[in-house]
Amino acid sequence: MPTAAKLVASIAFALLAYFTSELVKPLLDEGTSTKWFSEGNALIGLIAGWRIMGPRGGQGLRAGIGIGLTTSVAMTAVAIFLYACIEMLKLSLRKTYKGPMEAVAAVFEISIDNALVIADPTIIGTLAIGGIFCGLLSNWAGRQWR
Repeated sequence: MPTAAKLVASIAFALLAYFTSELVKPLLDEGTSTKWFSEGNALIGLIAGWRIMGPRGGQGLRAGIGIGLTTSVAMTAVAIFLYACIEMLKLSLRKTYKGPMEAVAAVFEISIDNALVIADPTIIGTLAIGGIFCGLLSNWAGRQWR
């Protein structure tokens, strides 16, 4: 069921993901394709805001902060894992791996490498402060328009 909290949370987290993606682009290796990077992450943020934060909007100040941070972390984890899977598929099409287990293990190695790239204080701060702000905004919308 659509609610104001879900709508506000999905838009807020999509904007947070897009803005953070623009901050991440300069940290990526040169030659990395970023054609749909920001838009793809905005879609992940939209879904995370709708599914994680949205249903819990309007539960109070502490809940808004906590769930906003949780949504921000979940959004980031899904994006890291998704891009690691895409990279593994690209490498597997080039016959880089000897078997499926090696390819699955590579997803986790690539995920760790990607997480280390974005372990920048600016990125972490943006996600933390932005997650808190988006959580409070969704909480406000949930209380305002019940």
